[in-house]
Amino acid sequence: MAKVKTSYFCQHCGAQYAKWVGQCTSCKNWNTVTEEILEKPDKTSWQSSPSSPSKRANKPLRVRDIEEGSEMRLHSLDGELNRVLGGGIVPGSLILLGGEPGIGKSTLLLQISLKLPYKTLYVSGEESQKQIKMRAERIHPDSETCYILTETKTQNIFKQVQEFEPDILIIDSIQTLHSDLIESSAGSVSQIRACTAELMQFAKETNTPVLLIGHITKDGHIAGPKILEHMVDVVLQLEGDRNHIYRIMRAHKNRFGSTAELGIYEMLGNGMREVANPSEILISDSAEDLSGTAIAATLEGMRPLMVEIQALVSTAVYGTPQRTTTGFNAKRLNMLLAVLEKRAGFRLAAKDVFLNITGGISIEDPALDLAVVAAILSSNEDMAIAKDVCFAAEVGLAGEIRPVTRVDQRISEADKLGFQHIFVSQHSKITLKDPSVQVHPVSKVEEVVEWLFA
Repeated sequence: MAKVKTSYFCQHCGAQYAKWVGQCTSCKNWNTVTEEILEKPDKTSWQSSPSSPSKRANKPLRVRDIEEGSEMRLHSLDGELNRVLGGGIVPGSLILLGGEPGIGKSTLLLQISLKLPYKTLYVSGEESQKQIKMRAERIHPDSETCYILTETKTQNIFKQVQEFEPDILIIDSIQTLHSDLIESSAGSVSQIRACTAELMQFAKETNTPVLLIGHITKDGHIAGPKILEHMVDVVLQLEGDRNHIYRIMRAHKNRFGSTAELGIYEMLGNGMREVANPSEILISDSAEDLSGTAIAATLEGMRPLMVEIQALVSTAVYGTPQRTTTGFNAKRLNMLLAVLEKRAGFRLAAKDVFLNITGGISIEDPALDLAVVAAILSSNEDMAIAKDVCFAAEVGLAGEIRPVTRVDQRISEADKLGFQHIFVSQHSKITLKDPSVQVHPVSKVEEVVEWLFA
């Protein structure tokens, strides 16, 4: 009987060791190295048939000799997904979608596969065909191009793929697959790495896009080795609170487009609805004028967003005042409070300050600074800011108002949504001709305070 071959892998980063160690020398985590059974595969190709043609070897070419052409993309009929991917699905790409349990990963990809005009094979290792049928009845029951396969063994999947020849392959999920080439259990580091390598080789050799669903750990990272995110072409993250109906898709990695784009969905009983106008969820519709709120004109990638900043300033009950933020950088909030204390003369050091960006999203755009300052001062003075006023500027340490990028696009979005006033930096380069919204160029925080609370 042949000797069983084993090796030791870190379950966090995927580093391999010849013997057990207490601390992984790669990621510095303790007690993450476990023993796994493995077998050296004689054949690493996804092709199970020995008569399959071998891949032609490529020849090296000079850069100037390589033919340049526009990359063809497959439109998914989902505007939000197309935006995040950079225009559509690139043939031969390997896309990984991660998110918390119950966030809507399977629902979103099943919805996309049911509506695609291309022949799609949806492989599920977590649900039966009848379970998927029940969900498909609520989303799009009369699909003619989507086929469902329940299988977890990669060799059986590729056998069906060779016979079926789909245009797009969807795997739900990568952690449930296992390969005969590796003896360890499904979900282990070696199995995830081997299955992903086979799928990547299949995608590149056949020019077929493959979409993977990946589980995440309690820390919010994709489960399995970190090398999994390096192997794929695109890493998408579906975020949101399971207790609320809105979901946000971000690209953490994208070899074919920008990683700054944002897609917003609304979870309904019949699937995910695309939110074409994000301002409908990011700005609350209140009939009363409330203090402590301000509207900021921000950008996520190429998409302009109008977000509502909420602030609450109150006298500190305990000795140490609290500084709590949701969706905004806490260190940047402390900096802005110091600027207001030093440059504008407001006494906020002994007060609690709570800050929130509505809609449950996190934004790092420095153009939110002026809106944050306005919301804090509005709550401190208990004076409401008019609903038709918005802000788009950065605040410096000297209290000066600094310009931000693409200010024309921010002004156009404010104009489109019916705002009457927008505060920007005096040094902003505005090229718009006669916008309906009145632009207020300011240079210092004191000018904004005087206009708002005079």
